[in-house]
Amino acid sequence: MAASVCSRLALRTPLKLRRSAEGLTARLFPTVSVPQENHNFISRRVTMARISVLLLVLVVCLAAALQAQAPAPKPGPEVKKLHAWVGHWTYEGEYKPGPLGAGGKATGETTCQMILGGFFLQCRGTEKGPAGETHALEIMGYDPVNKNFSDEFHADDGSRFSGAATVSGDTWTEAGKLVIGGKEYQARSTSTLAADLMSATGKSDISVDGKTWTPWEENKTTKTKPAPKK
Repeated sequence: MAASVCSRLALRTPLKLRRSAEGLTARLFPTVSVPQENHNFISRRVTMARISVLLLVLVVCLAAALQAQAPAPKPGPEVKKLHAWVGHWTYEGEYKPGPLGAGGKATGETTCQMILGGFFLQCRGTEKGPAGETHALEIMGYDPVNKNFSDEFHADDGSRFSGAATVSGDTWTEAGKLVIGGKEYQARSTSTLAADLMSATGKSDISVDGKTWTPWEENKTTKTKPAPKK
């Protein structure tokens, strides 16, 4: 109904008035056309954006590939001092009477190798002594902050040692905390390698309070070939 009314009104409107209205509409709402050069500009911008994204992806992939191929960190020259202990060793020694008991003879063997990219020395050993047979694990590594060698020792009887060592020539001097039988002691030791690095001698002291020291143990160690496995 409304459409019919509007159509009839349009037919009755004088032609001159209608033309005037059409001209006014054209002036108020002109047709907008985009020049061809603007289309080309937009197309170039889109293309450049795509190229930029592709280049960014390539750069990220290249950086990841270079990082993956980067050489692994290598131990510093100080770590080479630990190499003197690499190999299979046998030893014999004697524990002195003191805070840990009456003492007695002891024999043992240990095998040492570099681990974890060559940064640490690992030694696994077995000892037969006054307390019976024990098995132990020891790990040493260079501490670049304190400029010494950290040492952690653990045995299957629950005993453990945590300390640090310094090196002067062929002599290793070490001190730290020793825990045996649920009690804490202070321990210190010196080990001197022979010139051919095939043997070493050592001795240790122990203290209950860190002030009064008592001789604890002496040993001689020799580098040998491991016994063949049965």
